[in-house]
Amino acid sequence: MTTESSADEELVFSKTDRNRIRREPHRGSYLHSDVYSVVDASPFCHVGYVIDRQPFVTPTIHWRMGNRLYWHGSIGSRFLRQVEGARICVTCSLVDGYVLARSAFNHTVNYRSAMMFGVAHIVEGLQEKEHALRDFMDNLFPERWDSLRPVQEKELKATSVLWMNIEEASVKSRTGDPSDADEAHIPVWAGVIPMETALVESRAAPEVPDCIELPGPLADLIASGRLR
Repeated sequence: MTTESSADEELVFSKTDRNRIRREPHRGSYLHSDVYSVVDASPFCHVGYVIDRQPFVTPTIHWRMGNRLYWHGSIGSRFLRQVEGARICVTCSLVDGYVLARSAFNHTVNYRSAMMFGVAHIVEGLQEKEHALRDFMDNLFPERWDSLRPVQEKELKATSVLWMNIEEASVKSRTGDPSDADEAHIPVWAGVIPMETALVESRAAPEVPDCIELPGPLADLIASGRLR
């Protein structure tokens, strides 16, 4: 996870027609720190864009450096070839639990969701691309990059790395119990079933010799249970 200074945590994205939260605005936030916390905790993002008037949404792994969001894919992807310079929308969402109420229509979920807007750009140059991918790898798996075989030029040429500065963004979330305490007299169980996304015990590939142990930084990452 990328950390910010205390001053950066108070920065706020301006409200616009695109990012303004209209329904239940009390659940929303425009703070950079709130947006970043969801982006950094989410294992996946979804990139929305339009090609020839047809909307597409592509799921992909992402990483963040400051206010810049990165993602990557194959150089042959239709999306990656055509999205350069286009305005896009990126979302990251986490479900924290099912909220069961005493009536069907009061059931809901506890969640955190960030929506971000910006212009997509392609990282140019093999050196710049390798540097970005190194940040990606070490952000996910601390100290991993230097332990691997060197990246081959053909691999870099076959991979596109894209980025966008987060120009507009907002976060919406829900926490807590069902909102039907006034119906507590109804004899139905109500409450929250928590949901977590966490790392669990690793499993070595079958061809890995017993003498090669799981690296310490990865063991620590798994023990922490966090995704990033």
